[in-house]
Amino acid sequence: MGYTFGCLYRSLQEAQPLRTLPLHRESVIPLYYQIQQQLLAQIKTGELKAGDSLLSEQEISSQLRVSRMTARQAFKSLCKLGVAYSLQGKGTFVSGIKLEKNFRQAQSFTEEMEALGYRPGSKVLALEIIPAQGEVSKALHLKSGDEVVKLRRVRLADSVPMGIETSHLPYHLCPGLVKAFDPHTSLYQGLWSSYGLRIQFADEIVEAGLAAPEEARLLQITSRSPVFLFTRVSYVREGQVVEYVKATYRADRYKIVNRLTRLEL
Repeated sequence: MGYTFGCLYRSLQEAQPLRTLPLHRESVIPLYYQIQQQLLAQIKTGELKAGDSLLSEQEISSQLRVSRMTARQAFKSLCKLGVAYSLQGKGTFVSGIKLEKNFRQAQSFTEEMEALGYRPGSKVLALEIIPAQGEVSKALHLKSGDEVVKLRRVRLADSVPMGIETSHLPYHLCPGLVKAFDPHTSLYQGLWSSYGLRIQFADEIVEAGLAAPEEARLLQITSRSPVFLFTRVSYVREGQVVEYVKATYRADRYKIVNRLTRLEL
């Protein structure tokens, strides 16, 4: 016989209506894991949003007729997954699903988000032609003063700010990009369809950092929140450099994944 429970959380502003979901006491699946999976599903669908406060251990214990230890185990498992966090004396809160940044594929942000089932978007902050200087000219193998196209954007997933990207591209490779670029489309798709430039591989470096005040404002996070700092140089198959990117991504929404292999001796 099943027992039902609802959305075991409240928003920061007001309590949320309950939605019944099954809790099967006769199942071989532990009760704490059933609770964890139901809450995780609500996070994935967006019903539970980042910042929402989960009900307390005592409230879940009372509503579901489970022990406080069971409720505590459910919370701990969510925290281990990185989708929730606990604040002493305040409760447990949703941090949201972390998206995987895969280093094994040279994908655009649009391609990554679509593969993960999210709706990609962008807010263009700058699109202009500027002279190449310093690290930009060095990375793109240009002379100082050569023209480059600068594209700075806030990247969005389901309208949520995820990162800030600043791309520099040699102007002579894409001379009409400033006028022709559609901010609702993929830059990589535009480079291929308009200029025959297909990104095939990239060198990418990731570092840990803290969000500067302007970055925090654009990403809708608090100043000095943890962020990932990406530096990427992208190439076409022949080895020609096409793009130099500096990007800042929210560490609370991203995780880095890679596959390591051990060589047989």
